[in-house]
Amino acid sequence: MSTTTTTTTTDDPAGEALDAVLTGLGRLLLASFVLVWWAVLFPMVSVPVGLSVTAGWFFGWSAGVGVAGGAVAGMVLWRVLSPQTFERWFTGRIRSRFLTWFRYRRRWTTMTTACGLSTRDGERTLIPRLVSVRIGESLDTVRARMLPGHCPDTWIHRADHFAHGFGAQKAKVNLVGPGLVEIAFRRTDSLATPVLVPYESMAGFKPVTDIRKAA
Repeated sequence: MSTTTTTTTTDDPAGEALDAVLTGLGRLLLASFVLVWWAVLFPMVSVPVGLSVTAGWFFGWSAGVGVAGGAVAGMVLWRVLSPQTFERWFTGRIRSRFLTWFRYRRRWTTMTTACGLSTRDGERTLIPRLVSVRIGESLDTVRARMLPGHCPDTWIHRADHFAHGFGAQKAKVNLVGPGLVEIAFRRTDSLATPVLVPYESMAGFKPVTDIRKAA
């Protein structure tokens, strides 16, 4: 005689709804924090946007559009009159922030795990901490904190793995402090593009303005 045991699983709609609400609130708080953080980092954008919204709220949409148009005109004037400072304080900072996340932070956990640099502590997985990222024209510099038990050679031998995983031409790992490694990623060859030197700046040559005198 055989006995059949049937197990019935009952879903808890209230528990699922609570989990969904908590997940949504967590994502909303994270998005709000990121928005506020970017507003603090780039006041040249957040302040005009805030003034435009405030003007539109209190004085009508035409006032808001006028403030926004004035802000855009000011940004264009800044770009034309001082492209160096515009690049340093606006476009360069935005580019650096975006590439820091796009190239390194979003793939850091996956890459260090794939390279065997993560460790287990009971139920937890420990990942080397990404300390800083500096974006350059052709060379990016990343600093990371080694985990207990790591040795510099372990990281140095992963240089080719880092270069391939992060899409760089070459990577070089150096120990720069106690438990602190620096990875230099060469993205492009800075000597591949020829530099045009003005004719007047070449030593021993002067511009010839009269061909008859030169003859």
